[in-house]
Amino acid sequence: MISVIIPTLNEAARLPALLAALDAQTAAHEVIVVDGGSRDGTLEAARHGGARALASEPGRGQQLAAGAQTARGEVLLFLHADSQLAPGALAAVERAFARQPSLIGGNFRVIFDGASGFARWLTGFYAWFRRHGLYYGDSAIFLSAAAYRALGGIKPIALMEDYDLSRRMERAGATCCIAEPALVTSSRRFQGRHPVAIFCGWLLVHGLFAIGVPPALLARLYDSRRRRAGAPSPPPQEASSL
Repeated sequence: MISVIIPTLNEAARLPALLAALDAQTAAHEVIVVDGGSRDGTLEAARHGGARALASEPGRGQQLAAGAQTARGEVLLFLHADSQLAPGALAAVERAFARQPSLIGGNFRVIFDGASGFARWLTGFYAWFRRHGLYYGDSAIFLSAAAYRALGGIKPIALMEDYDLSRRMERAGATCCIAEPALVTSSRRFQGRHPVAIFCGWLLVHGLFAIGVPPALLARLYDSRRRRAGAPSPPPQEASSL
């Protein structure tokens, strides 16, 4: 069984379609929604959609760790609420492990929604750096529960928890990227931000993380840069490396 773990904050409008799409997946699975303090009925929407609904301290790292702690599946898959798994996606995860029993885990090829040139560029950019072993939570990272425990799990840090996990996965053994079906994810967090500023911010955050700057400070820097760019501040679980 695959445990799909979804961190949320005020995602009541998006959850019904996401949970309906997951319900249509043919592979055996459970869905765990871990909410970080929504005020729009997200927990109720999760329960209505058939998911197990948990409350957690806010922050995506905290939420993912809480969900993984209660998961019952042999495989864990971390899914953002603004992403969509295509039909057959969970079956593709099962096939990947069946073909390669030593597999640690992996992720999906990402397509960013929207018709903008920047969304298309991001789709290509993600494909390029995945070939170099880099991937993030918006590509639906999955791994065996045994590997998750052996790696020490998700660190409940304020930023870069997905990057930190993927780097440990890459060092631990073989991973894969499922190309078909691809995962479609939202471009909403890039709205109101200039592409050059986004890319420079990505480089800055990674560089500071690499030299040991605390993730809590990086999260404040990330939010401050967005505010200066005129973009709305994201909810805690939406803060990302881009």
